[in-house]
Amino acid sequence: MCPLCTTEHAAPQLYTTLHRRKCSSVSTPRITTHYTIHSRDKDSRWEGIEMERFADEADVVIVGGGPAGLSAAIRLKQLANEHEKELRVCLVEKASQIGAHTLSGACLEPTALSELFPDWKERGAPMNTPVTEDVFSILTEKHRIPVPILPGLPMRNHGNYIVRLGNFVHWLGEQAEELGVELYPGYAAAEVLFHEDGSVKGIATNDVGIAKDGSPKDVFERGMELHAKVTLFGEGCHGHLAKQLYKQFNLRENCEPQTYAIGLKEVWVIDEKKWRPGRVEHSVGWPLNRNTYGGSFLYHLNEGEPLVALGFVVGLDYTNPYLSPFREFQRWKHHPSVAPTLEGGSRIAYGARALNEGGIQSIPKLTFPGGLLIGCSPGFMNVPKIKGTHTAMKSGMLAAEAIFPKVTAEGLDSETTGLHVPEYAEALKNSWVWKELHSVRNIRPSFHNYFGLYGGMIYTGVFYWIFRGKEPWTLKHAGLDANQLKPAKECTPIEYPKPDGKISFDLLSSVALSGTNHEGDQPPHLTLKNDSVPVERNLAIYDGPEQRFCPAGVYEYVPLETGDGMRLQINAQNCVHCKTCDIKDPSQNINWVVPEGGGGPAYNGM
Repeated sequence: MCPLCTTEHAAPQLYTTLHRRKCSSVSTPRITTHYTIHSRDKDSRWEGIEMERFADEADVVIVGGGPAGLSAAIRLKQLANEHEKELRVCLVEKASQIGAHTLSGACLEPTALSELFPDWKERGAPMNTPVTEDVFSILTEKHRIPVPILPGLPMRNHGNYIVRLGNFVHWLGEQAEELGVELYPGYAAAEVLFHEDGSVKGIATNDVGIAKDGSPKDVFERGMELHAKVTLFGEGCHGHLAKQLYKQFNLRENCEPQTYAIGLKEVWVIDEKKWRPGRVEHSVGWPLNRNTYGGSFLYHLNEGEPLVALGFVVGLDYTNPYLSPFREFQRWKHHPSVAPTLEGGSRIAYGARALNEGGIQSIPKLTFPGGLLIGCSPGFMNVPKIKGTHTAMKSGMLAAEAIFPKVTAEGLDSETTGLHVPEYAEALKNSWVWKELHSVRNIRPSFHNYFGLYGGMIYTGVFYWIFRGKEPWTLKHAGLDANQLKPAKECTPIEYPKPDGKISFDLLSSVALSGTNHEGDQPPHLTLKNDSVPVERNLAIYDGPEQRFCPAGVYEYVPLETGDGMRLQINAQNCVHCKTCDIKDPSQNINWVVPEGGGGPAYNGM
């Protein structure tokens, strides 16, 4: 049955001709109204609107209030205090509060934190749950096969802490403010600004007061400009501005394409009798097949009540367009080794986020005139450890140490107006971050073999545990995740069980727990380069995978009002800012841009 025109075609070769005729006979409904696609210069509704922006100057501007950005800001102010220098550091964050968009497992390795704040315990860092028990398993549909975690393997969590990363980031924000960092939550960085010589000048925050149809409202306000000697971009995974910088400065010229995963997470209050504070559980295997990378986590928190954080990660290089990461997560919770922990409990939070999985092979050039990339934006996650907070923090600290002498120098000596600080990349390559990522570089790509999961585990056991990643070769990834989907006609649809409302749930009730909210009357920030591509290509060839890979129900294919064909509906108000659509869209037609500042999820300590 054809998903576009509900016709049973006699032969596949007729498919293209029939679909083109059907699509050409129906005018494509307009979906995208955002000014990044439809210029306001050519829109008569914008004639006479004041477009001048107020500009402010700082020594350093930081985009993103996550672990990397805040660590950079803190380290800069620490250095300024040590050297008795005046230094203005401004940090903008699109979430309404610092930490509100932060989501991670999270099992935190405290290495970088101890370097940044040796007295973090005395300062009251919200790290209340040291790991006391480590469990790793391979799941079959009905059984759990324990796998020993030998000393030295990356999954070993001795000395780490289970945290709610949003709370940890909020605490980092408090430390930054005490040191004099200017924090501006609720301001989304929408545009990179450039000097005439091409170097980065700073950023502009987003305009507000634009109607859904792209016209100015009476309350329209232009965003403001923040100029700096150096701008640090720490937007997180698949950053909106980083994508522009990659093209502007050709930063990905000498690295592999980044590869990603989507991580989905819930927080539960469980029966106290089943609560084991400090216990860390990870699994691979069911419900995914051997050729789909992914796994689960279940962490028991010690936060004054019997809480567990649980989640599921699926590599976005999967091939079957019928796969739904959200439904795989819901199905996993019914496994006989998982369900007993949740029975009788209540789910209190849900969210999702994309993760960088490319490792050292996929790290782009990190410096360019006027700016640096830090944290998960370029991708410092240690994939087999499932940890990136400690490496992100260290990258921010190293960036601060590299730029500080330059931005505080009496006579600035620079070939470009925006300062170029290549010393940051050198410092990173000489740090424990680079050594750590180099040692695990082959673990993720080793899964691209006939045996998939099991071949990768054998490779890890032999070459990592025995040789500690010192093999003289570096394996390659499969390429862009967007290019990995097979046409729907080559794949078998996946039958997912209905949620029971006790352990597994539907998508919209889950999104409701994320606290997601956007100003409804604004242009959808999920922009399409071409509004006709979703129906003509994604639906026709891949059966509309965006309605399954999105973890928030943003994308829906609905019948045209005329009853003649289908159209894509974008429910932008549901978006949890995970960026999966921008990454996995097989047509690379979706471009995620920032909505009005303050919009998005309101995670409570995720």
